[in-house]
Amino acid sequence: MLPLYSDNSVSRFPFVTILIIIGNIVVFWFQLTGPGSIGRSVLVYGMIPYDLFYDLKSAIPGRIFAWQTLFTSMFLHGGFIHLGSNMLYLWIFGRNVEDDFGHLRFFIFYITAGIIATLAFALVFPHGTLPLVGASGAIAGVLGAYFLRFPGSRVYCLIVFFFFVRIIALPAFIVLGLWFFIQFGASLISITAHEGAAGQGGVAWISHVTGFVVGIIWTIIELRRRFLLRHHRV
Repeated sequence: MLPLYSDNSVSRFPFVTILIIIGNIVVFWFQLTGPGSIGRSVLVYGMIPYDLFYDLKSAIPGRIFAWQTLFTSMFLHGGFIHLGSNMLYLWIFGRNVEDDFGHLRFFIFYITAGIIATLAFALVFPHGTLPLVGASGAIAGVLGAYFLRFPGSRVYCLIVFFFFVRIIALPAFIVLGLWFFIQFGASLISITAHEGAAGQGGVAWISHVTGFVVGIIWTIIELRRRFLLRHHRV
């Protein structure tokens, strides 16, 4: 099931969402054209869990400080499909969350969710030695916020099952609820199977779960802030 678009309109131009998408595309272009191509950029700017607790900077020429990679890693991607799928999700759901939060608050929220999601992966797999890259942790935060704020919005999804190919409109709470259920189940399997090797590559399920939860918590705090502001004015 692949979300394609939603029927939820926006009242203001989502320029932050667009700038983030452009930023990710530009960074990926530099990954492709820079020295050493994608692999080199991932080693230099990707988040390596082990590096947060033990110094690897001297072992990888040109590598930046470990704490900096909590930020830089969320703008790197491992390939066209990785980039394309992340940006599709950001475009579908990010516009409405930006419209709801406001431009600046949305940007701060996006970066914070991404950093926390990346850090969570490092804490769960502290001995991981392969770089973690991708915007999915931050985008998962956006999905969590969307899930809480626009549960009834219709999301048009491409359904492919053998020879069955259809575009079906589903409520957002079903699409995103199913997405979270898959991420949560996969993260439990990855943690349970962890014997020093799990979390070394593939999908960072725990980052997705963490980002989604951060999105929900952030949204609850935001709604409470608005309620208090209205109550104070009254």
